[in-house]
Amino acid sequence: MTYIALKVLHIVAVTLFFGAGLASVVLKLQADRSGDLRNVVFAHRAVVFADWVFTIPSGVLLPLTGAGMVWLFKWPWTSGWVATGIVLYVVAGVTWLPAWFLQFKMLRVAEAALRDGAPLPPEYHRWTRIWAALGFPAFLASVGAMWMMVGKGAG
Repeated sequence: MTYIALKVLHIVAVTLFFGAGLASVVLKLQADRSGDLRNVVFAHRAVVFADWVFTIPSGVLLPLTGAGMVWLFKWPWTSGWVATGIVLYVVAGVTWLPAWFLQFKMLRVAEAALRDGAPLPPEYHRWTRIWAALGFPAFLASVGAMWMMVGKGAG
């Protein structure tokens, strides 16, 4: 595969990974603010769907295309920008994965509340705070990894 093809796939993957994450945050938090359980359930279903369709495939494509470019140009894996980008990608994944599992729990609880005509239970709100707390370092790590990718170690 050519460098341009790898780079375009890498940029598309980064765009989908980052964009789906930001859209999920906005959608979920706005739905929660509405207080309408139908909105909350809809938002969680959309967030879970977006993860399956955009975040996970792009999360798999990112290291493959990145490794392809490192291999193609014989950049050292230990060079500062490559190693830092990899570490930041891992941090984003390690913080995103538990948040991803929380999304399923929150969806199930919201669906049950809607079905039963009950309010969201306290654990839903606690899980939302944990989800947001996990999302913040994932967001920062993603921005940092993009910085490394674009700057390639330049100031």
